[in-house]
Amino acid sequence: MTPLMTEPKDDSSNRGKPKAGDAAAEARRARLEQELRANLLKRKAQSRARKAPQSSPKEGGQT
Repeated sequence: MTPLMTEPKDDSSNRGKPKAGDAAAEARRARLEQELRANLLKRKAQSRARKAPQSSPKEGGQT
């Protein structure tokens, strides 16, 4: 067998490094997590706005 046909050895230098496909999956997962977190914060803000008493600025409420 030639060296090109053998499987790559598990080098200790490559052990902790993610593969190219893993990097893409990690980026996709991070983007989805960020989107979910933003949606959750948006829903919480909308819920708080609904629960808060509706006061108009004329009555001395918040602007």
